[in-house]
Amino acid sequence: MAREQVRIAAPERATAAASRPGWVTDEVVARWCAWVRRDVTRHGGPAPEPVTAVAPYDLSPTASVPACAPADVEFAVAAAGKAQREWAATSAARRREVVLAFHDLLLRRQEQVLDLVQWETGKARYHAWQEVAQVAAIARHYARRARHYLAPRRVRGMVPGLTKVREVRVPKGVVGVISPWNYPLYLGVGDVLPALLAGNAVVSKADSQTALTVLWTRALMAEAGLPDDLWQVVTGSGSVVGTALVDAVDFVCFTGSTATGRAVAERAARRLVGASLELGGKNPLIVREDADVAAAAAGTAVAAFTNSGQMCVHVERVYVHEAVHDAFRDELVRITGALRLGRSYDYSSDIGSLVSPARLAAVEAHVQDAVAKGARVLVGGRARPDVGPLFYEPTVLDGVTPDMAVFAEETFGPVVSLYPYAAGGDPVALANLGTYGLSASIWSRDSREAHRLAERIRSGAVNINDGAAAAAGSVEAGMGGMGDSGLGRRHGAEGIRKYTDSRTIAAQRLRPLGPPPTSSAAGFVHRTNRQLVLLRRLGLR
Repeated sequence: MAREQVRIAAPERATAAASRPGWVTDEVVARWCAWVRRDVTRHGGPAPEPVTAVAPYDLSPTASVPACAPADVEFAVAAAGKAQREWAATSAARRREVVLAFHDLLLRRQEQVLDLVQWETGKARYHAWQEVAQVAAIARHYARRARHYLAPRRVRGMVPGLTKVREVRVPKGVVGVISPWNYPLYLGVGDVLPALLAGNAVVSKADSQTALTVLWTRALMAEAGLPDDLWQVVTGSGSVVGTALVDAVDFVCFTGSTATGRAVAERAARRLVGASLELGGKNPLIVREDADVAAAAAGTAVAAFTNSGQMCVHVERVYVHEAVHDAFRDELVRITGALRLGRSYDYSSDIGSLVSPARLAAVEAHVQDAVAKGARVLVGGRARPDVGPLFYEPTVLDGVTPDMAVFAEETFGPVVSLYPYAAGGDPVALANLGTYGLSASIWSRDSREAHRLAERIRSGAVNINDGAAAAAGSVEAGMGGMGDSGLGRRHGAEGIRKYTDSRTIAAQRLRPLGPPPTSSAAGFVHRTNRQLVLLRRLGLR
């Protein structure tokens, strides 16, 4: 199938939207920027230049946000630390009350943050709404389950009946959250909520492209009742402000590239500070011979092109059984070709913009390199300046080989490659190629066989008959990567326990452990050995 057979059109309203939402006035922005932590008494010298992002829809400037210096970060962490001590003593019921109030305000004011997310990222409105829905689910889940996840636990002591032991969870202190631009609400706030509910303070490093979304949310949390100093926001260069934050906090939660994640982990390790890292992915999808081809093609389009492919769990590699390859290919091309590109502040578009000229250049480079080396573009494959300066068509490639950059490197854009596999072949071996291990997908009518394959895939999450959302949206289950895709988990029990340390409290009754004053060490060892043998025979732990 030649590329010219399928063209992607923009909806009539695609270029109708103005970039800046009308309600975002300079006065409103100034109120949000008041939440940027600055030390007005800090050392002399000029302050860093304000940060001004560029709106992807039309490349116009968004709004200037104050930039921080390392001294500002130190000041923010110190203020957060003082507030944390009082917050840790606050009842779990009060913390829950604040987060649930935020949940309600978020849903009521969602049209505002949808506008902001679109303005700063260029994504389609439905994809912005998915962030609202996910943050609401996280807020509700942890507000209801935090007490359960963090409850003290009684465990068996050294000498049953004489040794009573409790394991309790205590907050880390000040948590640093470094979030990226691609999901500024979900990743910028979703990791903050469990940290707060666990009794911590938070200092967030907002990405310069999407700082306004984080600041809007910080103001909303204040309205919900969160103490002013408990959640601090710092802004500016990642190499300056992010580095200073890693050097100052008690735990780091980072989402971003694998290269930067390694640097964050190394820096935190020097201070013996823990870190949770969700990093890159080159995520595979398997279509088995027995799959529902229409459903698999529809699910692949969603998993590959949501947020214009700018999400860590999006699918970039699709392995299709040869018996259904052609039918799947044709259906995926048909669905992809029907997707609507646009930049309006409503739900009329399916696919939004890429976020920056650098992202557009990276996507174009991968596709051009593949085509130059013999790959075929089945649909898409070109920029769309007629829609907006950073739009790129959702693209399906065929004939990709290992010498092409798109084969193994993360594209992080709306590009997916098809690979047929033969009957009797092992699709799991193909899915496990490379060093990433974040998300995967299997499509099959045979649930038992799909689960068997899922057990063999090296990935933090495997979706069966869904592209990515089933696992990512299940906030009671952990989400994270293996290999070069990171360390630790968000969501579920680990998503809140990682923000705490375990403390063991053991109380001994009658007398201390060890030989009694009336017995020799040799006699004590002899009796204890006999007891250990007896416990083994009785099957006791």
